[in-house]
Amino acid sequence: MKNLTLLNIILSLVLSVFAGSALANKAVLLDQTHAAAGVKCSSCHGKAETREAVTMLKCVKCHNTTKLAKKTASMKPTNPHKNRHFDTETTCSNCHNVHEKSQNYCEGCHARFDFVVP
Repeated sequence: MKNLTLLNIILSLVLSVFAGSALANKAVLLDQTHAAAGVKCSSCHGKAETREAVTMLKCVKCHNTTKLAKKTASMKPTNPHKNRHFDTETTCSNCHNVHEKSQNYCEGCHARFDFVVP
């Protein structure tokens, strides 16, 4: 009986570590945000059997880069949507991943640019 109890404790600890890390990593992805707004997959990927890759031209049909740059103008230390490298035409997918966690593209070279990327 003691072995069974010890085994249960060990299994419980292992499961709680995995469950805790899974919950901590559970971020809302942009595909979920788009779906909640009523945007269908085919709106971006097309209706073909094999889904098309989404280009920035698709993104800017709904997301105006100039308006976005104005909306984020007060971000510090700099505006990620209007920068000296790309002005307002930074490729959206450099930071924003739709089907996986997004990333801070700027941070690759600029460690102090600790933007939270949706």
